[in-house]
Amino acid sequence: MTYFQRIVVNTLTFISLSVIFPSMIHVRSIWMAIVAAFVLSILNMLVKPVLTLLSLPFTLLTFGLFSFIVNAAILKMTSSFVGEFNFGFSSFGAAVLMAVIMSIVNAIVSERNMDKYNE
Repeated sequence: MTYFQRIVVNTLTFISLSVIFPSMIHVRSIWMAIVAAFVLSILNMLVKPVLTLLSLPFTLLTFGLFSFIVNAAILKMTSSFVGEFNFGFSSFGAAVLMAVIMSIVNAIVSERNMDKYNE
């Protein structure tokens, strides 16, 4: 999946999750969703590798489930950079749920794109 496709998928995921779970996630507008998706991609490139390396023992102990906590922390950082008023979560648990859902959505979309190139 290209960088632009990932930004679009994350933007649409943010918007749809804010409609499905209005009490858990708040997105002020589509432009804030685009900004949040862009900030998330920057944090995934710069901060996530460091957090993943530091949390490697916990990730191994939990058989990879701690990676959802790392993803939730990245989402909370995204929220703080964009602004809680523009893009935010009601709690850290809501961020964990959104991280799980976003991981599933990105896996499905990535798998769909891989099937397109294999044919």
